[in-house]
Amino acid sequence: MSHRITISRIKPEIKVTTARSRGPGGQHVNKVESKVMLRFNVLESTGLTEAEKQRLLYKMKGQLTKDGVLIIVAESHKSQLKNKELVFSKLEQMLKQALHIPKARRKTKPSKSSINKRIQSKKQQGEKKKWRQKP
Repeated sequence: MSHRITISRIKPEIKVTTARSRGPGGQHVNKVESKVMLRFNVLESTGLTEAEKQRLLYKMKGQLTKDGVLIIVAESHKSQLKNKELVFSKLEQMLKQALHIPKARRKTKPSKSSINKRIQSKKQQGEKKKWRQKP
């Protein structure tokens, strides 16, 4: 069972701020705030269930602050709008990846015919090697 989370469910809790970017832009970079920083507090989120919060805290522990805040920064584009889109797509990808629950593996046995084929090929190989031996 994998959880389906949409950004619209947690959008009111997301804080987006802008700052001056170090990225491309020449003289333009000193005037315009094209860097976008997204902050999402996982611990205080009301749009997530407790199980989802626990899973996010466990899976993303290296990317969260001590207060449980996820910070994503984008400054690769000259455009603030493109950086904002990039930040939201990164968030969606991270949440999707963290909340994905892999399918449980079921143990299987090899079929009788596959076991017999394997044994037959082993016997055939043994016969071949036996004929190669000196008498």
